[in-house]
Amino acid sequence: MLVTGYVLTAVVALGIIYIGLNYLFAPNKIAAGFGFGEVPEHAETFLNVKGGRDVGAGLIPLALMVYGDAHALGWVMLTAAIWPVFDMLLILRHRGKKAIAFGVHGLTALVMVVAALLLLLG
Repeated sequence: MLVTGYVLTAVVALGIIYIGLNYLFAPNKIAAGFGFGEVPEHAETFLNVKGGRDVGAGLIPLALMVYGDAHALGWVMLTAAIWPVFDMLLILRHRGKKAIAFGVHGLTALVMVVAALLLLLG
C-alpha cells in the first residue's frame, strides 16, 4: 500500500511540475487546456505566476518523499487535494468544459486523496 501511495504521489507531483513549467514557458498553449471557455487576453503574467506556484506545489511532496515521512506526506497530499477541487469548481461555476473539470481536476483530486489514504494507513 505504501509503495502505491508513493508512486501516485510522485506521478501527481511530477505532473504539476510539468504543467507549471508549461505555464512559465508556453502559458497560452497550456491555459487553453485548463477547462475555461477562453483564455483572457494579456493573461500571460498571471499564468507565469500560476506556473511558478505549480512548480513549488509539486516540489513540496517530492521533498517529503526524500525526507521519508509517509505520514506527513499523506497529510500534505490530503490537504493539497483541495487545489484541484477548487479548480474543478471554478471551471463549473464559470460554465467551462465539464469533461476537463471532472476528468482532469476531479480525477486529480481523487488520485491525491487515494494516495493520501494509502500513505496514512500504510
